[in-house]
Amino acid sequence: MHSQEFDAVYVRELEIDDIAPVYHLGEELFTSDLYPYLYRCWDEWEVIGLYNTDPEYCLVAEIAGQLAGFILGTIITKASWTYGYILWLGVSPKFQRRHVGDKLVDTVIARMIEDGARFMLVDTDPENVAAVKFFSRKGFGNIRQHIFLSMNLSKHENYGRLIDYERQKAERAGYKRSRPIRTRKAEAIVNEVALNGLISESQHQEDSVI
Repeated sequence: MHSQEFDAVYVRELEIDDIAPVYHLGEELFTSDLYPYLYRCWDEWEVIGLYNTDPEYCLVAEIAGQLAGFILGTIITKASWTYGYILWLGVSPKFQRRHVGDKLVDTVIARMIEDGARFMLVDTDPENVAAVKFFSRKGFGNIRQHIFLSMNLSKHENYGRLIDYERQKAERAGYKRSRPIRTRKAEAIVNEVALNGLISESQHQEDSVI
């Protein structure tokens, strides 16, 4: 009797057709309510950029032909040190507890060692307790937390003034575009017949512009 439990985890390099599914899996995993730091950083260009620059460290895991997870990494060289850096790791909720993360991390570490890396880095949202425990189990340590500060700009003293200014500027630009072209009238003319003639001429010019 076939069971998903016995399906092997197959790890391979990310291909161009994997970019969209990997991005959408990341959207599913890195949500703003659970992991705001990861949510702020995750976008399609994270996948595309690393796929273009470091394809050998961008891997996907499959189980029975389905996307089970992904890992995106890079190599950083500083003076005499070469660092392996895991930027993103995601496992589909459907395939938790299947050692998908282990296979991805082990494979990318092996590749980075072959390419001269002698030190590994990884970061994650401090609230992502499961990820911290996972990487600690994989041998990562020396945890350092990075502090992020934020500001709600809608409460900034300049926010209202800038919004009003931009609205007024847009209104002025719209008024200038919509205002019809008119012939300047001579202020010294007081003769009613001459004045009516100028008005008629002005109206004729307006009609020719519209």
